[in-house]
Amino acid sequence: MAGHSKWATTKRHKAAVDAKRGKLFSIISKDITLAARSGGGDPEFNTRLRMLIANAKAANMPADNIDRAIKKGTGELPGMTIEELTYEGYAPGGVGLIVEVTTDNKNRSASEVRCTFSKGGGNLAGAGALAHNFQRMGQFLVDAKNTTEDDLMEIALEAGADDIKNEGDYFEIHCAVNDFDAVATALREAKIECASSELAYIPNSTISVEDADTARKVLKLVRTLDDLEDVKNVFANFDIDEKLLEASE
Repeated sequence: MAGHSKWATTKRHKAAVDAKRGKLFSIISKDITLAARSGGGDPEFNTRLRMLIANAKAANMPADNIDRAIKKGTGELPGMTIEELTYEGYAPGGVGLIVEVTTDNKNRSASEVRCTFSKGGGNLAGAGALAHNFQRMGQFLVDAKNTTEDDLMEIALEAGADDIKNEGDYFEIHCAVNDFDAVATALREAKIECASSELAYIPNSTISVEDADTARKVLKLVRTLDDLEDVKNVFANFDIDEKLLEASE
């Protein structure tokens, strides 16, 4: 979602972590398995795996679960075939959505995502339909309490970050996909904790949703998709005036 919405989503997920712990562990486990499969099981030499392990520990995921997920990725333990899938579609008001899924059953995931779009007043689009609206980039969200803007800029820009936005209570860092590991390593070595770090789809421009009823429908669809068991992330190219929603309630 747009920057402020992504930050709100991150904080909401942290607050609801106990209620959704089962899904959270499942998503992290799949990501760890995929990271170990593609980059090896040693976090010292696999930056992505190292960050996922840190995320798992922050979510209080048991060490045994982490170890099993790594061994499934390296082939030391048998495991289901996990795939990464991306779906593109439109929410009410023409808002574009990109849905990232990690799943062991792509038919189930496709059916659930398609049904959710349909019930939410949206529709799936063909692969690549939204490519011109988004850029694949590294995205880091850092609580403003954890660092100063000057320190963050010096560390992140030197590591290869393209842009740093000061959003008041948090900083948003963007970088090219190829620079993700370098920026992640620089932040870790500087002991700057990230609330979120991922490869994201960043919108080139956003649609302003000015009708309160449409805004509620868009938010409901995004949240329903986000609650699906196999859905890891939902990215959207909209801005919503939260005061508009409050005034209509």
